[in-house]
Amino acid sequence: MIIDTHAHLDVEDFSEDLPEVILRARQAGVGKIFLPAIDLKSVDTTLAVCRQYPDVCYPMIGLQPEEVRQDWQIVLEKMYARLKDSIKKQANGTALPGETFIAIGEVGLDFYWSREYEQEQLAAFEEAVKWSVETQLPLMIHCRKAQNEMLHIMRLYEKELAGGVFHCFTGNQKEAEAFLRFEHFALGIGGVSTFKSSHLREDLPAAVPLDRIVLETDSPYMAPVPYRGKRNESSFIIEVMHTLAMSYGVDEEEIARQTNANVERIFGIKV
Repeated sequence: MIIDTHAHLDVEDFSEDLPEVILRARQAGVGKIFLPAIDLKSVDTTLAVCRQYPDVCYPMIGLQPEEVRQDWQIVLEKMYARLKDSIKKQANGTALPGETFIAIGEVGLDFYWSREYEQEQLAAFEEAVKWSVETQLPLMIHCRKAQNEMLHIMRLYEKELAGGVFHCFTGNQKEAEAFLRFEHFALGIGGVSTFKSSHLREDLPAAVPLDRIVLETDSPYMAPVPYRGKRNESSFIIEVMHTLAMSYGVDEEEIARQTNANVERIFGIKV
């Protein structure tokens, strides 16, 4: 069994064939799929999928940086209430299958397209980090063109952080080393690692031990070779596993065993 730690199965792209997508994932050996919320609406759509497939799908809750606007504080207040309610239900045993949040995410910083809401993004990300410290739930972090700002905020809480994943890592060895200075964090590796132009196949074995990697698809985005340009789905994660096995010079069973162990350590979910 392998685990897809990041897939947006709640989006419109899967509205017509989600049961088949889940079936193909299971047939490919994907036993668990983690779904991040990105805004208030997706908290509900993510939970709906996870309640439908509670033995496979697990929800996360967060405000993705590209969704941050001037109303970020109102959005986070509503999300925080949902998070606390989930924790309360889990504690008193009234949580329904598939409705317990396993992480704070997808959160982070993204200045790739615009810095229009830079200050709002910084404040929203720091609030998410505080949630992680308070709840001891791991973070699922999205970061583009904002590494220095992200690391600055995280260093303020470094000794209190529960851990997490730097989602969709595509950086170099130096960036990997900077990220992994934070204990209990791993790099999320997906389809980009299979691209012909990617340097990850060389940089990861040189700088990142296998106990600091988890697998992800980011479905429906970033499909791996040979599906590049098509809708991504969780079953395609076997291409990422194959690529990593080749890069690290180990068999695929070792990639599955170690990344599963990493997921169990970070998310506290028995594999």
